[in-house]
Amino acid sequence: GQTKNKKVSKIAKNALKKPKYSQLLFRLLNYFECENILEIGTSLGITTCYLAAVNKNTKVITLEGCKNTSAIAKSNFNRLNLSNIDLRIGNFNKTLKLATTHLQTIDFAFFDGNHKYEPTISYFNHCLEHITDSSIFVFDDIHWSTEMESAWEYIKGHPKVTCTIDLYEVGIVFFKKEIKKSDFVLFI
Repeated sequence: GQTKNKKVSKIAKNALKKPKYSQLLFRLLNYFECENILEIGTSLGITTCYLAAVNKNTKVITLEGCKNTSAIAKSNFNRLNLSNIDLRIGNFNKTLKLATTHLQTIDFAFFDGNHKYEPTISYFNHCLEHITDSSIFVFDDIHWSTEMESAWEYIKGHPKVTCTIDLYEVGIVFFKKEIKKSDFVLFI
């Protein structure tokens, strides 16, 4: 709802993940052969490109709230010939519900759109309705604020979550029923 002019360089400086995290997401998707991918928070689309580049047959739905930022992302997708990306622009509360009706199941979700407790938990709970035993969720900036740390604690404690990995900048969540409940903290 706010109108602000920002330079792309400033957005990139504040929003882009270190390459090692985007590469990690790429490797997770590749290893677990994820097909239905959801990203909440496209920004400039750099991470989205990593998600879509794993396999041209995967379906990536990415949600972005800002029309101007999404235009830059779309340009990046076109430049790399990534035609398996469905970019949806608008309020996440609306676009998320529509996106999940098209995905039905979520193999992989990357949450990087709203770094506050209530929206993060709301998106998480909504996406839980679409998981399978092999679904993977990754949350960005889990230690960015007190609210995000509280959200991470809630997520770790959820009964459907069987394993979490805290990499400080991101948190990885698994739902495999045969895994004994465990939480790991790794420094990379």
